[in-house]
Amino acid sequence: MGLTVSALNAAIGRAADAARAAEADLNAADAKMGDGDTGFTVRRLFDALDAAKPEGNDLGEAFASLARTCSGATGSSLGTLVTVAMMTLAKPLKGTEDLPWADLSDYLAEVRDRMLARGGAELGDKTMVDMLDAIVTATRGIDDPARMGQAAMDSASETLTAFRDRPNRIGRARMFADRTVGQDDPGMLALHRLLAATVAKEPSDA
Repeated sequence: MGLTVSALNAAIGRAADAARAAEADLNAADAKMGDGDTGFTVRRLFDALDAAKPEGNDLGEAFASLARTCSGATGSSLGTLVTVAMMTLAKPLKGTEDLPWADLSDYLAEVRDRMLARGGAELGDKTMVDMLDAIVTATRGIDDPARMGQAAMDSASETLTAFRDRPNRIGRARMFADRTVGQDDPGMLALHRLLAATVAKEPSDA
């Protein structure tokens, strides 16, 4: 069995728990180069998603419902990108009840491209999309959820480390480029924490 609405809801629940636990750390990371509210934004967003877990078996309808929830939960740029991700997955997955794991990276690649287009970033700018790009590459063609989760986590950790000593080149943080060298990008750090929670158990265990 691949990705189902049940597995998706279980992952959202684990991500919401992780967002609550990471709120202070993410705020502190963001305070070094931004408004200091990334943790609050992520926690608020996933609280909303956790409270509005979709019903039924149609993955497309589930992602469409989650997109509406994201849109109403926060007006932040991060929230907008998560909304874009959900909307990107909704249409092509309409009518799908079980997405093979081996196909997931192709859909995530489309999410990556839509995020870049919407946010105006480019790969290498030190954003969460750089981490997503690495995950897409690392998981391509893997059909086992445990191996996929480990590959995604390894690539996310490697990306976080690789970009730490680079300057941020977009958003508010670009105004403090020199100060961002040696610091983790808050969006990357958030994705890393959320991913760690969602792959803590195999999706098929949901």
